[in-house]
Amino acid sequence: MAHVELTDLVKEFDDVTAVDGISLDIPDESFTVLVGPSGCGKTTTLRLIAGLERATDGEIRIGENVVNDARAYERDIAMVFQNYALYPHKTVRDNMRFGLEQHDTDEEIITERVRETAELLQIEELLERRPSELSGGQQQRVALGRAIVRDPAVFLMDEPLSNLDAKLRVQMRAELNKLHEELSTTTVYVTHDQVEAMTLADQIAVMDNGQIQQVGEPTHVYSNPRNMFVAGFLGSPSMNFLEGTLEESSAGKFELDLGGAIHNVPDEFTDALSSYLGDRVTLGIRPENIALNQDGVPANVHPATVEVVEPQGEKTVLELELETGQSIKAAVDPDTTVEMGDAVNLRFDRDSLQYFDPATGESLTYDAKIEQQATI
Repeated sequence: MAHVELTDLVKEFDDVTAVDGISLDIPDESFTVLVGPSGCGKTTTLRLIAGLERATDGEIRIGENVVNDARAYERDIAMVFQNYALYPHKTVRDNMRFGLEQHDTDEEIITERVRETAELLQIEELLERRPSELSGGQQQRVALGRAIVRDPAVFLMDEPLSNLDAKLRVQMRAELNKLHEELSTTTVYVTHDQVEAMTLADQIAVMDNGQIQQVGEPTHVYSNPRNMFVAGFLGSPSMNFLEGTLEESSAGKFELDLGGAIHNVPDEFTDALSSYLGDRVTLGIRPENIALNQDGVPANVHPATVEVVEPQGEKTVLELELETGQSIKAAVDPDTTVEMGDAVNLRFDRDSLQYFDPATGESLTYDAKIEQQATI
């Protein structure tokens, strides 16, 4: 096992900077997920760790060793690829044996590792088949098995579930969780799928434009995004953003004028927002933190009109238009009975509010929310 440490890592391709000075500590035995949109640099980062690309600048450390100049086979890593990369002419058994044979591993050890791994992955009955005779899920297990038999210090996985159908992806996510619990091997996993990231990771690193935007435990990053990119990328439907002018009421309270509708800012954010009085501020609220107000309490109630109703089984997503003309989405109980054109009142959960600088996208209340949670 080994921890992985990236320091000021840069990768340039001609005039394109794919990885732009990132630093990341990946603890020993952790399951770390690099997540972000296509082209954000996550796969290039994985390939740099693997030794499939050479860093332009910065340092890659695996365990106690700086591996910038080490070849891929010298780094004690095993990769699982998106396309599985199985040898079509070899049986499952021979695919799993191949890496160990290349390292001149003793035949008895190879046989035992293949047997143990096949049992772990429940693919014993597939050992004499060829890849063309396997389903997508079975091929994925074989690809995992080929990596596991190596008993590497680090697993590197590049979107290994993306070719599977939705139901099988859910099943394989659960199996990957169980495997990591049993093997405890340091794992770096790349995906653009935020659900995979949230369900698999001990820590996630959200990337955009070759840079890491935020690192942390999945629930922390989701609840306390450092900027609008992270806030908007994580979550489905994504976070709502409403821009307005920060003002002070006659009672000395802060309020956000959203274009005629007034949003009352909780007192605990007064200090964090005080320098923005008279300026534009963006309010962020997740759809699941919006409720249809039914208690008649007027504070922070926002009238809206239902534009679209989308039943999704476990929830119903409403697309609404506020009186200000701004659009917003709410995820409500599936038993909620509303129709297109209905007038409703929305209430925002005050504990879930986020405030951002609309120019930089940075959170204005991140530190205040962390302090607030620390006192609970």
